[in-house]
Order: sequence, then C-alpha cells, then structure tokens
Amino acid sequence: MPAPFPRRALVSVSDKSELGPFIRGLTQLGFEIVSTGGTRRFLIEQGIPVVDISEYTGFPEMMDGRVKTLHPKVHGGLLGRPDLPEDAKSMREHGIIPFELVVCNLYPFEATVAKADVTADEAIENIDIGGPSMIRSAAKNHAYLSVVTNSRQYAKVLRALEAGPVSPELRRELAAAAFEVTARYDVAIAAYMAKLVEMEHGPFPQEISIHLTRRFDLRYGENPHQAGAFYVEPNASPASLAASAQLHGKELSYNNLLDLDAALNLVREFDRPAAVVLKHNNPCGAGIGETLAEAFERAYSGDPVSAFGSILGFNRLVDLEVVDQLCQPNRFIEAIIAPDYVPEAFEALITRPKWRDNVRLMRCPGMNGPRELLRDFRRVSGGLLVQDGDTLPDPEAEWKSVANRSPTPSEFDDLRFAWSVCRHVKSNAIVFAKEGTIIGVGAGQMSRVDSVMIASHKSQGRSQGAVVASDAFFPFRDGLDLAVKAGVTAVIQPGGSRNDPEVIAACNEQNIAMLFTGRRHFKH
Repeated sequence: MPAPFPRRALVSVSDKSELGPFIRGLTQLGFEIVSTGGTRRFLIEQGIPVVDISEYTGFPEMMDGRVKTLHPKVHGGLLGRPDLPEDAKSMREHGIIPFELVVCNLYPFEATVAKADVTADEAIENIDIGGPSMIRSAAKNHAYLSVVTNSRQYAKVLRALEAGPVSPELRRELAAAAFEVTARYDVAIAAYMAKLVEMEHGPFPQEISIHLTRRFDLRYGENPHQAGAFYVEPNASPASLAASAQLHGKELSYNNLLDLDAALNLVREFDRPAAVVLKHNNPCGAGIGETLAEAFERAYSGDPVSAFGSILGFNRLVDLEVVDQLCQPNRFIEAIIAPDYVPEAFEALITRPKWRDNVRLMRCPGMNGPRELLRDFRRVSGGLLVQDGDTLPDPEAEWKSVANRSPTPSEFDDLRFAWSVCRHVKSNAIVFAKEGTIIGVGAGQMSRVDSVMIASHKSQGRSQGAVVASDAFFPFRDGLDLAVKAGVTAVIQPGGSRNDPEVIAACNEQNIAMLFTGRRHFKH
C-alpha cells in the first residue's frame, strides 16, 4: 500500500458474532475502521473508534438505509489501483482513500424467507444491495485488498495481517469465497422470486439456478474407479439426508448414500415403529410392529438372503434389543440411519468386534418431521428433468372397492402397508405383504408378470393369505392370476386400464378383494 494512504477497513455486517475481537485486533494493527448503521453502533458499544460512512462520503444515509454505501468514494476505494498513475490521480482528486480490508456479510435473506409467515414485502426488504456490491467490488480487486465474508475467516486473516501483508494466495482464496457468497445469495433470491412468479404463472420457471455446497468427498462413486462427492442444498430440510450426521464407521460411498436416502424416505412413511431393509435402492424388507425390535425382525425376515450387506432405516431410537438382533450370526449390515441411538445401543454397536470397524451409523433427528413438497431433479444428457416430488399422501377416502368382496379389516391394513412400500420400489413394482411384513418384492422388471413371479418366488411359500400391491394397473389378468395362485387374497392397484373389467372379473371368479387407488406410483 503506498505511503500516502492510511490503513483502512470497511466493515458492514448483519451477523455480528465474533466481530468485536476481530475489529479490535485490526485497530491494534493500525487500521482505521469505517462502518455503517447498526454495525457502527455495535462497534462503538464495544469501545472501538469508528468513522461513520456518511462522514467519509459527505453524503447521508437515506431511504431507510437503502442507500448508504452505493457511493463513488466507497467503490472507488474498493476498485482503485493505487499503483496505477491514473487511478492514483483520480483517488487524490476526489478524496478517495483505498481500503485494505472489507468485512461484510449479508442480510439473512434465506433465513427470512424460510419463516412460515414471511410476507413478500418483508422478503424484498431483506434483499441486500449494498453488501453484495461491496463484496463483488472488493473480490474483483483482490490483487489490492482482502475481502472477509464469514466469521470463520477472522482468525486466519488476523494472523496473516499480524505476520505482514496478506499474501496474494490468501486474497485469492478470500475472493473465491466472496463470489461464492454472492452467487448463493443471488440463487436464493432468484428461487424465491420464481416462487412468487409460480403463484401467478405456473409451477416451472423459465430458468433454474441451483446452488450446492460440497459436504465431503466420497469413498468412491458408483464403482471404485469413479471418484465422487456429496453436495448439499442450503437450508436443507431437517428430514433429509443432507441434515444427517455420520456418527461412526468408514467413509460413505455413492451407493451408500443412495440407499440411505431411499431408506430414509421409505421409513418416514409410517407412524408406527418401522424398520426397512434396502438393497440396490429397492426395499427387500420392511416391517411395522408394536416395538422397533418387532418391526426389525419382520423387516429382516422378508428376504434374509438379500438383506446381507444391506442398508437399514428405523423411525425410532435404536435400542439395545434391536442391536442384539442385529448382531446375530450371519447378519451383516453396511449402514444404519435412525433418529438417534440409545447410548447403550450405540456403545454396543461401536465396540462389538463384528461391527466396530464396518457399520456406518447415521443420525437424522428430524426424520419424522412434516413432509415437504419438494421437486425432483434428474440429470440427462445435456439437460435436467424436473418434476414435483411423489411425496403427497394418498387420499384413502378416494380408494374404491371394485370387486364383489371388500377387504377384511386385516387385509385393508396390509393393503395400506403394502401400498406405502410399493411407491418406493422401482417399476414395474409388485409387493407382497402379510401381517405388517413385506414377504416378497418384484422390482424393476420390463413386464408386470415377471415382477409378480419374482415376488412370489421371494415369498418362499409364505404368501397364503397375503395381499399384493402393484404400482400401476394390471394390463391383463395374467399377473393377477399368478398372484392368486401364490395365495394372495386381496389386491391394491391404481386401476385405469382398458382391461380393468377383465381383471375385476378375475377377482370375482376367485373371491379376491381389490381396491383401486386412482393414483399411479411409477419410480424409474
């Protein structure tokens, strides 16, 4: 910094945590502090001398603080290059003093719009204009000054200043983080404005901006030769995988996270204690019971061969009784996700020789919170498919009994249970269920008949008196006849085929109950 200019820092923050000690450290290094509004008052209360921004610019704040830093003497001090003769001349002629440091964070727009009762006017007033402008100017000119946008950077920057001038490498690192802040901020505003437009003109905006932050690198991608990383959304739902924490175990892989997400989404379907067993993104077992231990035994019994090396999901605290069942011989689990673990159960899982080095334990405390109507995004070559998430509960009041015999109360309970699981199985999906237990699943087949055959095979002769759920209509009676031959006594499906009369007639011939839901649940 050329000698004629004093050391100056421009400070304007919304989040003032840890600000006082940092600014006090700057003053001890000889910095003069220029600040605005609430930040200036806060620093004065801390006993730190501050120059009011209006005193420096000679121009008052106005319009309820909307206009205070949008001034040539501010941005000239941020963008000026004192070692260039023309810049230096302009700065001297107009009384512009360059800033060596900018400390700025933004109005809490994302937190504001996350409030359930926020109004559009309140949201608009929380769009920061001066802050992003200062950050961008400072970040652009990072060859000459440092821009600090997060309290986590305070200690590192102060140490660097104490050691001498901030290095070009650190200034570049700070500038990259600063542009990340403004990019994320603009995406949040754009997303909120798109929602307002959606309310007026339809659900899908003309353009979509997505901002994600890398949480961690993965052990590997879908296969060991593929690298991978996990990125998360800002303000992710407490009931999401992004809000989960790994408590124990090896690094997670791409496939682990896919299966954990599938387990989380499925187990959240149930109000009663529930356990689910996931393998290759499909449930091979699911169970509900009076206790979590009972639910787990039912879930694991659905397909114990496939359950080896699976992912488990629980919707209650994992207790010691469940751990004792997990640790039985010939049971091997890759990972578990649950709201939490009873301390004794957690200690048992991380100390028993069979489990301590392998099982990954995930905690998602908010998993049983309300469901959000989120959008699904899927990458395709050169583009992105976007749709509403299939998260709405099925309106049971609209279900219709279409055969001569209606389901018995126990059949109806199993039909409801099977239908909840079926929507999480890859299409064509067929699910056999009995007494709160999934006993056979046919998933991802090109024909529904093949899925029925696989589910029947998986049931291992346990399907007498079971029910069957189909994610889409039976196009012909052949799939239904195979299910009935396996012992099924009741069916749930969307209906809607031109051959529905043929399928209904097949039910009546064999005294089978059948419900039409009117809603399909393909999962590709």
